[in-house]
Amino acid sequence: MLSTRVVKLGGKELDRPAWLAACARALVRLDPVVVVHGGGRAVTALSRRLGLPVEKRDGRRVTTAEVAEVVELVMGGPVNRQVVAALRAAGLDAVGLSGVDGGLLTAQPARGGLGHVGEITDVRVALLESFLLAGLTPVIAPMAPDASGVEGPPLNVNADDAAAAVAGALRAAELLLVSDVPGVEVDGAVRPALEAGDVESLIELGVAADGMAAKLRAATAALRAGARAVRIGDLRLLDDARAGTRILAPAVQPA
Repeated sequence: MLSTRVVKLGGKELDRPAWLAACARALVRLDPVVVVHGGGRAVTALSRRLGLPVEKRDGRRVTTAEVAEVVELVMGGPVNRQVVAALRAAGLDAVGLSGVDGGLLTAQPARGGLGHVGEITDVRVALLESFLLAGLTPVIAPMAPDASGVEGPPLNVNADDAAAAVAGALRAAELLLVSDVPGVEVDGAVRPALEAGDVESLIELGVAADGMAAKLRAATAALRAGARAVRIGDLRLLDDARAGTRILAPAVQPA
């Protein structure tokens, strides 16, 4: 059984080639690794150019059928290609995939009236493991076909949620949610660790909002699903095992 890390790359820095190159160099040392990427800024930019609505709720994009087409175009196209190119330039044998390819991901429509937004119901683990055993680095664009077989563009899946589902399914050694924030800030300071059980109260108190709320919920979901560790932070996560905020799984109570 491979000891694999799942790394989600996202945030404002994803557009910066120098940042992406630095991530790629750091990821070489963490191999074997599965990469899931965001790309929300690029989706927002094209949506605005096309005159489509841009709306988010709790860090998740409200996705009309037209916006779902933009997500498919941007995430499965230029954003995925940029991440793959950066990893390959650093020496990783990266291969670009979307959740649709090979039935890698399957989703059901998410609750909450977000439109064409999906929650992952299944990850084809054997497909990912076959790539990893062949020495390849999968780079996943987070979208997935509807499990019910509904026609139309794939469902838009929040990249943190997709990474959490993949990490849980692979029983990953660690899930690293990498963006442009150094970790989870409480009272102006980055907390080195947080209990998974405290996540919802932090969100209710407004300490963690929008994208950070989505990250924290994804982190707890990954631990519940089988990931062995989760950290949230910036590029330093990839070089320093103490960087960022570690989310601690609830302790198993003795019977």
